[in-house]
Amino acid sequence: MSRLHCRTRSLSLVASLTLALIATLLPTNPVPAASAAGSPPTLTAAAGGERWNADLSVVDRDDVNVRRTAAGLRLREARSAGRSPRSPHSAVAEGMLLSAPRTLSRPANRVRAQVTADVPTGATVEAQVRGWRSSGWTEWRSATAGAAFDSPVSRVQSRVVLTAPTGGATATVRTVRLTADTAAAVAEATPGLTYRVYATRIGLVGQQTANGRTVQPRDHFVALPSRRSLSPLNSGDYSVRVCTTSGSRCEYAPVWDVGPWNTRDDYWNPAAVRENWKILGQGRPEAQAAYQSGFNGGRDQFGRTVLNPAAIDLADGTFWDGLQLTTNAWVDVAYLWTGGGLRGVVGDGPLTIRTGASTSYPSRGLAARFANVPIQCYVTGQSVAGPYGTTTRWDRLATGQYVSHAYISTVYGGVVPVC
Repeated sequence: MSRLHCRTRSLSLVASLTLALIATLLPTNPVPAASAAGSPPTLTAAAGGERWNADLSVVDRDDVNVRRTAAGLRLREARSAGRSPRSPHSAVAEGMLLSAPRTLSRPANRVRAQVTADVPTGATVEAQVRGWRSSGWTEWRSATAGAAFDSPVSRVQSRVVLTAPTGGATATVRTVRLTADTAAAVAEATPGLTYRVYATRIGLVGQQTANGRTVQPRDHFVALPSRRSLSPLNSGDYSVRVCTTSGSRCEYAPVWDVGPWNTRDDYWNPAAVRENWKILGQGRPEAQAAYQSGFNGGRDQFGRTVLNPAAIDLADGTFWDGLQLTTNAWVDVAYLWTGGGLRGVVGDGPLTIRTGASTSYPSRGLAARFANVPIQCYVTGQSVAGPYGTTTRWDRLATGQYVSHAYISTVYGGVVPVC
């Protein structure tokens, strides 16, 4: 990948200039919101696709370390003094603006972005998008060269990711123009991907995650080494099921941070989709290969010597309470957005997962608040009072365990059948 160099320049970024825009160090809710002026950005149907401009004028609590200036969108802070503008796992200052989702006039399976920005040496800008399907959001994809989805999407959400070396100059983004259209279908992603990887504990209480959350004591979330699966603040659009290798304990948890080691290693994806290190087998993390086999000289994407094979970080509550681990360990991780079927959103938690439809059954783990859990069907069991009413309905999860429906805020993908 080439880097911008010599001096700050004005760039109108189209698909052919994607690689010139993105440097090696790159470091969301489904309800549409109005713009600051009370009406959404212009959305028009045009020849060759539906076009609109992303609204860069509204910076709110869903956004991280960015600010709007007269010149355009910039990083708010690129220095490490005071409150760090960096994710605990990132080697660069980073920021992210999340635009409101846009409902398309007709479904599309491809979205392209044209970015106009001033990008100084060492800084990066990337426009990314995701699409809404009946089962939930797709992964985030870079849209500068065109993001293709495996099935048509009815809504599109965009985000702008900026990075800069600590203390360095930040890019200024003036416009992001998006086009949604229909292209030839691409191969569907493998559903229900599950891999055994090495897990470490996050800790870092009081610091900020990549999606803007301040880490709480005994928090419940995970970090994966790719922003493609980063959930927006207070959502579980991208959730995992992480289990001990014996299967005795599991936790469903949202992905709220980026790491460990790398930030561009979506190792669960096949080579055709994987962002970096395509020569590694699907499901083999770069940090694991570096640690075990000396891949990439034993270093991560930032040139640091990899000291353990970690490919997922667990927040303290997930580590200690959900899985009841006492030390770093190998775990089995299911990347739930790669699967299909019904998804229930845990509205309050952590929620206990049980082996049967009653609180008298043993616990087999937890489901964190905001986590999306795969639901097969429901049975009638013990009456439970929860934040969403009093009910005898218990939802059976894909693994055969049960959770009370009194704690499920929403179900996506259809109507849950009786078991």
